[in-house]
Amino acid sequence: MSMVQGVIAFILLLVVNSAAKGEEYRNVEVKKLITSTTSSNGDPLLYLQTAQPEVTALIVTIPPGGSTGWHKHPVPVYAYVMEGVLNVELKSGRTFVFKKGDPILEVINTLHNGYNSGRVPAKLVVFYTGAVGVPNVIKEQVVAVPSIP
Repeated sequence: MSMVQGVIAFILLLVVNSAAKGEEYRNVEVKKLITSTTSSNGDPLLYLQTAQPEVTALIVTIPPGGSTGWHKHPVPVYAYVMEGVLNVELKSGRTFVFKKGDPILEVINTLHNGYNSGRVPAKLVVFYTGAVGVPNVIKEQVVAVPSIP
């Protein structure tokens, strides 16, 4: 076999092999939701350095008028709004609005409150990419002010 025939045979082998692998995904539709290097507020994305990674997946439903309360995440959190509307307010006063079909790259180590300003429940699938022994959510510590007699 000549060098040219060898190259042609190799290319055909790659094409046939690729087509065979492509058959496995013939009926799959892929829609990119987001590609980003930053979280919702523009801060760079961070990943935990851990020997014990742990992923937690949740379905979170917030009723109309409901809220998560002020909290922060020490781990990366990603969400997708399946139904409704979710407003996310930062302590700085900046607010982001996410609606059905929106991906959310949550803020890290930043106090925020998610609330449903809509008329139907807000339903999200949420993925925490954390570590064993590290909390996914830390609620805001409210310091009690002593009463004056």
